[in-house]
Amino acid sequence: MNRTTIRLALRELWANKLRTFLTCLGMIIGVGAVIALVTIGNGVSAQVQLELESFGNNLVMAFPGGPDARGKGSDVPFDSDDVAAVRNGVPGILDVTAVAQTSVQATYGGYKADTQLESGEAAYFRIGLWRMAEGRAFGESEIGRSVCVLGKTVREKLFAGGEAIGKRIRFGRVSCDVIGVLKSKGNSLLTGDQDDLIVMPLKAFQRRVQGNANIFTIQVSAATREDLPRVIEGVRHALRQSRGVGADQADTFTVRDIQGLAAQAQSVFGIVTLFVSAVAGISLVVGGIGIMNIMLVSVTERTREIGIRLAIGAQERDVLMQFLTEAMMLSTLGGVIGIAFGLGIALVGVALIGLPYYPSLGIIVGATLFSAAFGIGFGFFPARRAAKLNPIDALRYE
Repeated sequence: MNRTTIRLALRELWANKLRTFLTCLGMIIGVGAVIALVTIGNGVSAQVQLELESFGNNLVMAFPGGPDARGKGSDVPFDSDDVAAVRNGVPGILDVTAVAQTSVQATYGGYKADTQLESGEAAYFRIGLWRMAEGRAFGESEIGRSVCVLGKTVREKLFAGGEAIGKRIRFGRVSCDVIGVLKSKGNSLLTGDQDDLIVMPLKAFQRRVQGNANIFTIQVSAATREDLPRVIEGVRHALRQSRGVGADQADTFTVRDIQGLAAQAQSVFGIVTLFVSAVAGISLVVGGIGIMNIMLVSVTERTREIGIRLAIGAQERDVLMQFLTEAMMLSTLGGVIGIAFGLGIALVGVALIGLPYYPSLGIIVGATLFSAAFGIGFGFFPARRAAKLNPIDALRYE
């Protein structure tokens, strides 16, 4: 490919600017969609990793209900014996807490907040890596007292910036004294607004709100990340024994670490990305067919020009290279514009969602090369047709 060939190709494309743009449109949309999706996907992955640090990287959770729970009554809640079995029977753990929760409408004066009421033991705050913005957390000696700690969102809804410590809030017929406010963790892709909650001691919640001793989650903090597989298996073994699950029976509970939950969330996004990428791939094929059709039209329009070039000594390979160059420049131009379009869409998308912006250099380079290859592939047939024209017939063409 020499300088003259490139100059001729650029001149031809510039002479038909609107047609050039419309021909590139399919490539622009396809490449742009892929670039935007990959960039947003990188942002999702980065955000999930950041959120894992706020949850606690070494967090393991057990929930009632195993693989055969649906419709078979095996989703029986945990009880204090199950918690004791985990606490006393699993080595390599730092903290354990039982958790129960429900949705409530909290009120203070004329203010209301529909929120999540969670309960746990004193270890709840250590396991969840919660820090206090005001006041204090409840201790082991207060496990049966009617006190509570508010998330930032609930504090703002109920107190509108005023003093919360020492005030008494209500939910239904139950009331509790506010002793602390949690530092904000913000919104999470995995759990939504992490600050929209109230936390109270487990025993008080069971006695005054729930009316029974059911436990719906057991949270465990492993000593190190390397201990996670062993702790997960240890929790599973302890719960099977505590709940009397036979050797030939399936688990009546589920044990997962936070990394597993994050992988599940990313898997869902991956499926969506794959589906949209398939649509984008169809757009690329349509764009490639568009390039081929326009190049065939161009060959027809320039038949006499091709005949003159062949008659004055141009070789078939010269004509072939000229039209291949035009096709490749069409697709490459579409790819470059598509990359800019995709990066712009991704920038707006991550800003609206609140994700980090992580464009991938590898996918940008790959998209550029892929676009050029697409142009060569779909432009070969029109270029070969031009190169095989008979000079005499081409000169007679009108």
